[in-house]
Amino acid sequence: MSSYRVIVWGTGFVGRAVLRNLITHPAYDVVGVLVNDPSKEGRDIGELVDLPSVGLTASRDVEAVLALAADAVCYFGPSALYAETNIANITAALRSGKNVVETTMGALQNPERAPASLREVIEAACHEGQASFFTGGIDPGFGNDLLPLTLLGLCGRVDHIRTTEFLDAGSYPDQASLAMMGLCSSMADPALLDSKGLMTSIWGGPLYMIAEALGVEISGTVERYSRWETTEPIDFEMGRVEAGHAAAHRIELVGLVDGVERIAIDHIHRVVPDVAPDWPRPASDPAHANRIEIQGSPNLAQETVFADEFTGDGNAGGCLATGMRAVNAIPALCAAAPGILSTRDLPVLVGRGGMGHALP
Repeated sequence: MSSYRVIVWGTGFVGRAVLRNLITHPAYDVVGVLVNDPSKEGRDIGELVDLPSVGLTASRDVEAVLALAADAVCYFGPSALYAETNIANITAALRSGKNVVETTMGALQNPERAPASLREVIEAACHEGQASFFTGGIDPGFGNDLLPLTLLGLCGRVDHIRTTEFLDAGSYPDQASLAMMGLCSSMADPALLDSKGLMTSIWGGPLYMIAEALGVEISGTVERYSRWETTEPIDFEMGRVEAGHAAAHRIELVGLVDGVERIAIDHIHRVVPDVAPDWPRPASDPAHANRIEIQGSPNLAQETVFADEFTGDGNAGGCLATGMRAVNAIPALCAAAPGILSTRDLPVLVGRGGMGHALP
């Protein structure tokens, strides 16, 4: 089986999980790994992911690694809190002639809805390097575009569609992002997501993508941010939430079609599973799931649960799936014309080479 030469940029939670799988994957040949942490520089990449040495060391020399012959860069940089850093790194990779797949820039999940200034910078880098770009999105991106778009193809009539991410926030590795949004914050303090228009700017891309696929127009959006207050302190895996603070939050963005609520992208995050008992919860797992619900003809509900193969951890399983969705788009990007691609531009990604290779 022929393989695609890839550079993995970033070995945080997602990047490390992906790298562990790519080292033994027959469809991909890891030719370089870029890290930010000085303590990782010069270390064998196998050792970085608790595997035997493979004879390739991690580097912080961006220019040298991007000069390597490679088909694509798999970029797993810091969160969207560091957008300027991510954009600088992604455009450098594109200008070097490498296709880029990544999971940080959710604003480009639907290129048509992305801010023009951001889209133009990425497009210019694509054309300079004659390369293509695809972001798999966040939370996870495919839960808000690929899964609902696929299921819509089974329907004769669609009255309402809702995607919901249920998350065990207590064990989620990026606590800073959750706190920034308002989780674990004091109920007396305003939350960032109460800012009008912010939810639409973050999650509007896939919401409008669903509407476009259905051939309808969004006449407006409704943003609902709710926090569930705990009356006593709660210790959870990654920290502690004090009494009077939010032990759960719900982020609900709704698209109006002719003034009627039709399309909803929902998130429910709990630091422990038993808080916010009156809010919806998964049917298939105590804490983790991605659910798609369609009301129409027929009514349809699908719930997907991810779990790490060794520990069963839902966050680890979901983050790996987020990263591998992006990686498995590489063959399509290599065959595409230069530019930004979205889920609607890609063929079915079947995970070529994923069966039968050595366990990581």
